[in-house]
Amino acid sequence: MDYLNTHPEHIDRAARLLREGGLVALPTETVYGLAACAEDPQAIAKVFSAKGRPADHPLIVHLPDLAHLTRWACRIPSVAFRLAEAFWPGPLTLVLPAAPAVSPLITGGQDTIAVRWSAHPLFQAVLDQLGSAVVAPSANPFGHISPTSAAHVLKHMEGRIDAVLDGGDCRVGVESTILDLSGPEAKILRPGCIGASQLAAYLPLVERPAAPAPRVPGALDSHYAPRLPCHRFEHDERAYLSQGVPSGKCAFIGFRELPMSTHRSYLLPADPAAYASQIYAVLHQAESSGSESILIEMPPDTPEWLHVRDRLLRASTSLG
Repeated sequence: MDYLNTHPEHIDRAARLLREGGLVALPTETVYGLAACAEDPQAIAKVFSAKGRPADHPLIVHLPDLAHLTRWACRIPSVAFRLAEAFWPGPLTLVLPAAPAVSPLITGGQDTIAVRWSAHPLFQAVLDQLGSAVVAPSANPFGHISPTSAAHVLKHMEGRIDAVLDGGDCRVGVESTILDLSGPEAKILRPGCIGASQLAAYLPLVERPAAPAPRVPGALDSHYAPRLPCHRFEHDERAYLSQGVPSGKCAFIGFRELPMSTHRSYLLPADPAAYASQIYAVLHQAESSGSESILIEMPPDTPEWLHVRDRLLRASTSLG
């Protein structure tokens, strides 16, 4: 795997590899994405193989700019353009009716497509050189902790992809909000840092639908998970004192130290944005700490923590 940095020649090389059908991990503001040219079915197939991703799991198409939207989607409602003006480039993915020529490899056989325009300057620089859209699911084995640094990609994808472009740590730290605009009602199918209160200024929402339909990335019950047993308990003082710590060497992730001994402790800030920017990196650290399990103190069950809780609920099982 080639290790690339911010040098213009390396940006050119990343674009050239993509043009030639290669796979390149690129930084976005959310997590590192495993990019392949969205116009190349063979390259898209390599993404599924490299990640071990199920073929019916749809991919997000990342656009070079808003002008490319009509290449991938059709019957686009006017509110989509208002949302794009407000939140793009940025961590918002829109689900829209797919254009007729879009490959079912991208959509998972559905009639909808998920599209986004990333705000990361390196990602944008590569797409500007490439001149076309890419698919870019997270650059990690399917279902595992998402990568927020080039080191995470190197650790888990060495030998599976062609290159990683190091853009430093991801600013947002968890995946984009996915908003479904393909039907008569707008629905948030995956929460992200752009929350319902922000989106509701532009359209009425059906919040927390019972089941994601259409299928979208990151909606499985188990996802974003470490390769160690991972347990959680709620943000409540009684849970500290009554539920205890799993036996063996346990890594604890929370807001303050437990009153009982753990193998490793990782204390995170009580601000949702700061917590989100660090949580995947801390999960990677805990997984590599020599611990036998991970215990997570859940953040409060409030709207501003919804996207963080969503990821942790999928990455862990309840303690007790």
